[in-house]
Amino acid sequence: MALDQLKAFLVRMQDDEALKATVLAASTADDVAKIAASMGFEFSGDELLRLSGKKVGRVTVSKQDTPGEYN
Repeated sequence: MALDQLKAFLVRMQDDEALKATVLAASTADDVAKIAASMGFEFSGDELLRLSGKKVGRVTVSKQDTPGEYN
């Protein structure tokens, strides 16, 4: 169910430039999940990270390595 929600969010994002900019400015996958939750989509940051490197519609999910990130 969450995977369907995630894919639906990514498809919506590909046609919404404002949403795309907001997502690209997010610091973490959990932040992206919170943005999606505010729009009625339910998935976790971990589920988003599992799609890293995969393409959904015209959106390619990629994990950004942030310098100083805690491991």
